[in-house]
Amino acid sequence: MSTASTRLPEGRYGRSSDERADRKLKVIGAILAAALLALVGYFAYHYVAENKISAEVITFDAQKDSVKVHLEVRKDADASGYCTIRSQSKDGAEVGRADFRFGGHATRIDRVVTLRTTSEGTTAELLGCHAD
Repeated sequence: MSTASTRLPEGRYGRSSDERADRKLKVIGAILAAALLALVGYFAYHYVAENKISAEVITFDAQKDSVKVHLEVRKDADASGYCTIRSQSKDGAEVGRADFRFGGHATRIDRVVTLRTTSEGTTAELLGCHAD
């Protein structure tokens, strides 16, 4: 005795709905992946090409009512702008914040700046730099 097959003959009635759904999901996934890649590329280009000023805190010296911060600033020769620095106390409260301007034709600037604080600061954090 033979058993009857419940599957349709291959190639006789076209694609099944599962195969069509799989193909749609693959196409949608490829489109979303391409869009995500384009978005990441745009932000990466904007960060690298458009960022004319960058800096880093080399050292800092916390005192009773101020923090001396050694900054190393790198910028384009014609760029001018400012960097924002903040200091926090031991409990995490912000005790000082200031913008320090940088201009001129030098592309690398090492400068010690003094950030005044309302109480003793324990940190010096560079929040960011912005070109004018």
